[in-house]
Amino acid sequence: MRSLKNAIRSRLYRKRARPHSRRHFGLFEKHRDYVKRAKAYHKKEATLEKLEEKSAFRNRDEFYFKMIKARTVHKPERRVNKYTKEQLILMKTQDAEYILQKMQSEERKIEKLTATLHSFDNQPSNEHLYFAEDREETNEIQCRSSKGRWTALSETVPNSIKRKTAASYKELEARRSRVWELEKLYRDMRFQQELRKMGRKRKRQEDELSNPTSNPVYKWRAERKR
Repeated sequence: MRSLKNAIRSRLYRKRARPHSRRHFGLFEKHRDYVKRAKAYHKKEATLEKLEEKSAFRNRDEFYFKMIKARTVHKPERRVNKYTKEQLILMKTQDAEYILQKMQSEERKIEKLTATLHSFDNQPSNEHLYFAEDREETNEIQCRSSKGRWTALSETVPNSIKRKTAASYKELEARRSRVWELEKLYRDMRFQQELRKMGRKRKRQEDELSNPTSNPVYKWRAERKR
């Protein structure tokens, strides 16, 4: 009879769900969650009691062999660089060559875009010459001139070609700014490579320069070539 009773599948009792009106209070702790939390708390409590007991009964005057090799001050060991100076210079040179390659690739794409938009650039019959003081004013003048071209061509060019040409102009400006940033980064990397080379050098002061700049200027000592 007992074996037949065990063969029948017992009913699975489920916990009551959290009411919808109280869900904003967060997760509801079940009994099994409380048991886990209580066990962890009592385990930490017992560990602290054992440590307090050990520290209370410890003899401070007793000698331990570990005292001979024990260190009171922690000084992290310095990591020795596994690369030599020549290898580091070579790695930096490869990085600079990669930047130069990306800059040349962007310049080729700019030339291709400029050739594609050449017909739109030379469409207006009247030309004006503008003078700009900085790069921001140059970009603003170019945007205004491109808008003027669009007003002249709005009646003859379809809307689909207008959208494609506007996207091409935006891409052209983005690539030009990217080339300018890559060129600046390449100059800085080449300058750092020159500073790592052998030879005595000295940083020149502002009063020694005829045209003072914010960038540092170095002067290398002339060496006799054999």
